[in-house]
Amino acid sequence: MEESKGRVCVTGGTGFIGSWIIKRLLEDGYSVNTTVRPDPEHRKDVSFLTSLPRASQRLQILSADLSNPESFIASIEGCMGVFHVATPVDFELREPEEVVTKRSIEGALGILKACLNSKTVKRVVYTSSASAVDNNKEEIMDESSWNDVDYLRSSKPFGWSYSVSKTLTEKAVLEFGEQNGLDVVTLIPTLVFGPFICPKLPSSVRNSLDFILGEKGTFGVVLQTDMVHVDDVARAHIFLLEHPNPKGRYICSQCSVTYERISKLVSAKYPEFQPPPVESLNHIEGTKGSYLSSKKLIDAGFVYKYGLEEMVDDAIQCCKEKGYL
Repeated sequence: MEESKGRVCVTGGTGFIGSWIIKRLLEDGYSVNTTVRPDPEHRKDVSFLTSLPRASQRLQILSADLSNPESFIASIEGCMGVFHVATPVDFELREPEEVVTKRSIEGALGILKACLNSKTVKRVVYTSSASAVDNNKEEIMDESSWNDVDYLRSSKPFGWSYSVSKTLTEKAVLEFGEQNGLDVVTLIPTLVFGPFICPKLPSSVRNSLDFILGEKGTFGVVLQTDMVHVDDVARAHIFLLEHPNPKGRYICSQCSVTYERISKLVSAKYPEFQPPPVESLNHIEGTKGSYLSSKKLIDAGFVYKYGLEEMVDDAIQCCKEKGYL
């Protein structure tokens, strides 16, 4: 077996982004520790990870939970890099926002402390979210823009609890890095689209399909949104790990897409899907996100591989193969 580039840890390895990062890392020659939530009855199917090329030699799956930050110590030991992707998601508000946010922050800080104590971790890449940036106050947003937590808590738009959690956790991990001399950078993906290897249909793919078909989904009718291919997101994580001197936050977004543009593309290529004409949505007050600029990531040397057409093709093909379309 060829020599490994080094061992890294990916938290939240069974999720959409986490599993694709693992796939990419194995392809790129890394050895990977990944964490999944405790599963005493062994009900969770992780065969989609263990069957990845090189997984039998280079992938270790360990149990850990954000509610118990010390549970991540074993998975971080001996690693040179950590991708912290795991995050509590509770759009249905089953728990109070304060509880979810506390778990997210304490879990992340516990992971960073384990990285600091390991003496081997050289860099941590934290997966944030466009919801930590996009507050729709300006047409173009960059890494200096943060979502307004007080506004979110008072107005309570859909997904506000998740937005608060991601905003405050990202601020906490960057602050911890600065105060403790730990190299921490954050990646901020917009709506992640494309294929998936996890068994469950990812919510961002489902939301993107609603967008394509002009259907009312989680965020109502979306008329414009920023999108990025899942493989570009995974590649951007690894790019930040390998970059000689990255600093702070990096937005990862390939394009800003209007409903009109995507519906025309889909109608032309996939006659079995007929999104409603854009004129029929004129009377609807749909959601339009701000444009999140990826200039900082591109200026650092990152090159996107996939455009809108590839995102659509890869997602639709994958959904057909898995029986979702």
